[in-house]
Amino acid sequence: MSPFPQAPDPAPAHAPTGPPAPQGVELRSPRPAGDPVELRRGVHVLVGDHRGAGMVERARTLSEAGFEVEVSASLRRTLERVSSRGATVLVVDPLADAGAAEFAALAQALALQPGGALLVIVPDEAPERELEVLAHRELTFPLDFVHRNAGDAELALRVHLLEQRARAAAEIVDLRHRATHDDRTDLLRPQAFEDQFRQAFSAAQRHRLDLGLLLIDLDDFGKVNKLYDHTVGDEVIARVGATIRRALRTEDVAARLGGDEFCVLLPYTRKVDAARVVQRLLEQIPETTQQIPCNPPLRVTASLGFETFDGRDLASAEELRQHAEDALRAAKRSGGDRGIYYRSLDASVRPPTRSAD
Repeated sequence: MSPFPQAPDPAPAHAPTGPPAPQGVELRSPRPAGDPVELRRGVHVLVGDHRGAGMVERARTLSEAGFEVEVSASLRRTLERVSSRGATVLVVDPLADAGAAEFAALAQALALQPGGALLVIVPDEAPERELEVLAHRELTFPLDFVHRNAGDAELALRVHLLEQRARAAAEIVDLRHRATHDDRTDLLRPQAFEDQFRQAFSAAQRHRLDLGLLLIDLDDFGKVNKLYDHTVGDEVIARVGATIRRALRTEDVAARLGGDEFCVLLPYTRKVDAARVVQRLLEQIPETTQQIPCNPPLRVTASLGFETFDGRDLASAEELRQHAEDALRAAKRSGGDRGIYYRSLDASVRPPTRSAD
């Protein structure tokens, strides 16, 4: 059995034959304080020994250089560990005959993990067919190559430099996200939402697609800040933001406009489907806020106004927004805790009646 930790297999549907795959903890080599290699601590390195050609020894040298190292003996295990572990410097000695498929799979897995990077072990001769897929892809992660005959010091240095590049790239992604997303709810900020709203309306108008717009305003939120500590109000906003995110599909867009006001853009959505989203939010917003531990108990409701566009029946994005605002005002005037569709202002979408306990 290899002395080095192996990437675990997923739980099989049936008991496997033969001895189980070795399981292990990640290794960290102790280093004296102040050693320059301290900078490398905490870096997870996954060594993909796909050829089974002695990468365990190279992995050991990386561990001795101060990295957390794990070994994977197959492409399948490597892909699973990248997906489950997150940000990783992946060192791969690829299969000789895998060609583009192996590299395409690795690139796809790393692209979904901000902070990842790939170091490919290559023969002494210049790589040709096997690396074409990487050379022609628009990669979102740092990539480097090292020859199989490279020394241990060079291998460790390349891993360290790749990790620095990956960390810097992840910080840029994080800064861009913070610039466009609200800190408390992780929903879009108003300007970022405005840009997507106008693009979505233009696309719906051009291709005759359905589009829904929901505006949300919490009822009597000012009383929350008066009756409770400000942290309770912050928690209400955070939970409402999380509730909105959970209610949406991948293509939907939501924003916090400011204070206790939110909006949701629903591409490819007709009236009946938009009404279902409204109904779901009317039910879930009070449910999630009343779980906040406070005295007296808290239950926050919301008013929603919504309008839909079929790609032809409105002249502009401003008209769509104005209709949703008019419906929201009608919901507030009617006492709140309801959603109103602009084209049927006399009809309300209410939460189901709750039986008394």
